[in-house]
Amino acid sequence: MSSNTDKIEIALQKLILYVALAAVVMGVLNWVFNYLLVDIAKTTGFSGLLVLTDYWPYVSILVSLVLGWFIVSALASMFYAILKPKYGPSAASAIRSLIRILGLGGLFAAIAGGVAGGTAGVALGGFIGLVVGFATQQVLGQAVSGMFLLLARPFKIGDVIDAAGESEVRVLDIGTLFTIAERKDGNKVLIPSTALVGQKIVIRKES
Repeated sequence: MSSNTDKIEIALQKLILYVALAAVVMGVLNWVFNYLLVDIAKTTGFSGLLVLTDYWPYVSILVSLVLGWFIVSALASMFYAILKPKYGPSAASAIRSLIRILGLGGLFAAIAGGVAGGTAGVALGGFIGLVVGFATQQVLGQAVSGMFLLLARPFKIGDVIDAAGESEVRVLDIGTLFTIAERKDGNKVLIPSTALVGQKIVIRKES
């Protein structure tokens, strides 16, 4: 328990560190590109330096993506450390992956909206978020269904079940996207998580 608490603390410290680092780095870069270079150009008369300020949007996007990914990963790792003792590594890993996917999509939408600015930024950010959500809806649906199975645990590895059109299959593994089961003939079948959620599942008694 103490070891897991240490992992949670380490993940939280990384999250705070990355947030603070992002604020400092973005503040320094903004000062350099929008103030320092302008002052140097005025003082020295070398107006060619002002060309560098045109690259500020691209630099800010790149740095925001890198630091934003560090923040999302640290947040996902913290949730993994919190949930692992209670729900096991499989469920915790599923939630960690889902947070990373949603975080990356939100990151792209936020950056796109910020670059456009104003009402256009809000519209563009919403559009990017909609596109990302539409493109990943099937995977996210599978992941959410898989997390439900891992958390609710309607059946466990080793159970013989009837579900999703399969009869008397033995559960070998429960993953985020698929549940792997074995038929009587020895063939393995991958049952999508969405096919198991909201449908009747019969758990057979061992004969």
